Amino acid sequence: RTVAAVVGGGVPVMGHVGLTPQAIGVLGGFRAQGRTAVKARRILDEALALQDAGAFSIVLECVPAVVGRAITEALEIPTIGIGAGPHTSGQVLVYHDMLGMTAHPHHEQFVPRFCKKYAMAGRAIAEGLAEFRKEVEGGVFPGEDYSPYKMSEKETDAFERLLARDRDERGRAKGATANRLKDTDEYEQLRMYETDTGNVGGGGDKENP
Repeated sequence: RTVAAVVGGGVPVMGHVGLTPQAIGVLGGFRAQGRTAVKARRILDEALALQDAGAFSIVLECVPAVVGRAITEALEIPTIGIGAGPHTSGQVLVYHDMLGMTAHPHHEQFVPRFCKKYAMAGRAIAEGLAEFRKEVEGGVFPGEDYSPYKMSEKETDAFERLLARDRDERGRAKGATANRLKDTDEYEQLRMYETDTGNVGGGGDKENP
């Protein structure tokens, strides 16, 4: 009824059967679906109901290939498989997984078995981020080459004069703001920014929560 109402309101709907990640709490986790005859038939009936309700296509996720084929043959609308065998109308993978975009070794434990990796982009991404951090911390980036927006000497002098007019006042306001932020900082009040040496550090010494 929900799908029919949404379609009736002019919004295209793509159905989804099999493993539906939104309902993993009900399904008992990320587990393949339709591995018994009764459950497979139930998924087929769900797909048919979605088609009748007006869905323009259906995703079949984590079902045996024989189930993917039966559903595809039973429907008039296209099926898109993800871990559903080779017989669906089309295929899809999560590109973070198929391109290996997450380089952390713990991620390997959660890549689905049906996902083929076509690249290991995560390694290049991790290397690039590490180099960026190194250059920022070392004062190399951005540097002159990547600071392209310039002010003429005349305008720079005029800007410096404008800044000089209220430099002392801005200094006092900055100090007052720093004290106000410190007073309202729960971590500061609990002294959670202190290092092992007892110093209250700046941003570089703050510990992660």
